[in-house]
Amino acid sequence: MGLTAFGGPPRLYVGTRVVVLIRELSNQESLDLLTHTRLGRLACAQGTQPYIVPIYFAYAAGSLYSFATVGRKIEWMRANPRVCVEVDEVVSSQQWKSVVAFGRYEELLDEPEGQDLRAFAHKVLQPTGMWWEPAYVKTILGGAPRPLVPVFYRIHLDQITGHCATPAQTAPTDRRRSVLVSDKAGWLGSLLRQIRGERRR
Repeated sequence: MGLTAFGGPPRLYVGTRVVVLIRELSNQESLDLLTHTRLGRLACAQGTQPYIVPIYFAYAAGSLYSFATVGRKIEWMRANPRVCVEVDEVVSSQQWKSVVAFGRYEELLDEPEGQDLRAFAHKVLQPTGMWWEPAYVKTILGGAPRPLVPVFYRIHLDQITGHCATPAQTAPTDRRRSVLVSDKAGWLGSLLRQIRGERRR
């Protein structure tokens, strides 16, 4: 599986009370997050119009497996199979992980040659409670029930990027020395004014 990950040095962001370190996740750390996460956001596009929806999925063998019924996202992915999925794990605004996975949509057809793949998709999705919701519940669109045509599909991953944030240290609690992120000029302007003020003292 030739997954590509983006690189970059860690970055520090100064908040009101803490310094937050944002670093890139390794390829394995990104895959670990995909493996134990079940809810993500799927983005697809038609022409210049993007579309994003939540999905339940399961990661296995380099692909994300999921289930839906025929609707906008399936129709759009059939026309343009290039998609991406975002997942995250948020503890707080200073502590989180996020992964964006780029890949290609493949429908697992309900035909004899596709039965093994559909059975595998069902197997890996099974541990996720209520994995078939919200795709397979009665939905009224334009005053009429939406057709419930089941679709199993997978997204072959070819590129992933992940980042995580952790508190780096506790900043001084002296209000004069704190960075005021709520200032209209933003945290950078506030930081520069703080530095200039300390130089004058």
